[in-house]
Amino acid sequence: MAEASGHRRYLFISNGHGEDAIAAAVVARLPKSISVEAYPMIGAGNAYTGVCPIVGPRATLASEGWRNVKGSLRRDITTGGLRTVPPAFRFLRKMVGKYDRVVVVGDMVGVIAGYLTGHRDITYLDVYKTGAARLYSASERWVIKQACKTVFCRADNLARSLVHLGVDARSAGNVMMDAIPHGDYDARSRRTRPLALTLLPGSRALTAESFELQVAGLRTLPAELRPDVFLAVAGNINVDELAKKTGLKRTTILSVESHDLGELSDGDLTIHMARGTALGNLLSAADVVLSQAGTATVQALGLGKPVITFANPRDRRSRFTDEQMLFGEARTVVTPDAASIGGALRKLLSDDEERRRLATIGRQRIGGPGAMQAIIEALVG
Repeated sequence: MAEASGHRRYLFISNGHGEDAIAAAVVARLPKSISVEAYPMIGAGNAYTGVCPIVGPRATLASEGWRNVKGSLRRDITTGGLRTVPPAFRFLRKMVGKYDRVVVVGDMVGVIAGYLTGHRDITYLDVYKTGAARLYSASERWVIKQACKTVFCRADNLARSLVHLGVDARSAGNVMMDAIPHGDYDARSRRTRPLALTLLPGSRALTAESFELQVAGLRTLPAELRPDVFLAVAGNINVDELAKKTGLKRTTILSVESHDLGELSDGDLTIHMARGTALGNLLSAADVVLSQAGTATVQALGLGKPVITFANPRDRRSRFTDEQMLFGEARTVVTPDAASIGGALRKLLSDDEERRRLATIGRQRIGGPGAMQAIIEALVG
């Protein structure tokens, strides 16, 4: 392998938009002496742009890997998702022994795929399981023990369940909180009102639909309570579709900031848009967050930003419930209609003390940063 010549090669495997972003944040912090390639199993892997080369076959699923929606696995299968498996397995099998270290970021999909194709001594960054509800199943623990050398978990109880098996499992903090992206966008300079709201409609097929509902909820607010509004636009989302769904018009970009995407406005409601890679900028300026996202919801809560979300009828209830057991009161769940969304917004925007209380709960439940440094040390050592 390359390590024999003093030059190390790593392969990062991730399987989703949020997972790609976390993996890219880790890669960006590795010393330049380590050569890294990334294999995003699902989607284009835009988060790796400018960070490291992308390798492997590209796969697109109807669900985009989002398992929070009921029937997503069945829909993937019926729309030809199984055809993406053989190319992925052929690639992973071909890569056995080509890298000095293989790092999987995400859920068990990458670990299982690595195990079945002959990879061993994997470093696994589990950003999926929370430890608040379901722990690793017996079969998951068995695969991890066979395939993984080191595992970074989000919770102490998850790590302990693996340590008992002899796995080097650690809980050093929540890496999601180390991997919040920041970009060239000054959200605070656009503030004109006492409070601000950031919209996170997500990064998948339901994004436009979710955004339409979020805007409808916003429009129910009285003028005196309406906040400054910001929108994080994921890399694959069509802004024109968002505008069409809501009857808003896109205005010309006047700034020179590279992450500025202009505004959506109807003369009454104005929404400032920035690329999702400036998420940290938008969250830091916000007092409340309306979110249908995955990873970004966790990051918002960890930063002490109360989150409002609506339960879509298509959500997989078991996964939604598991998440809510972790988030607790910090995430307010409402029904998917403008009146309910608007009511939750009015309550939080008009109650400073309640926002502070929920902010404390969110920070405590999610945990702080710190895992990144431990992960880097393990990968470099």
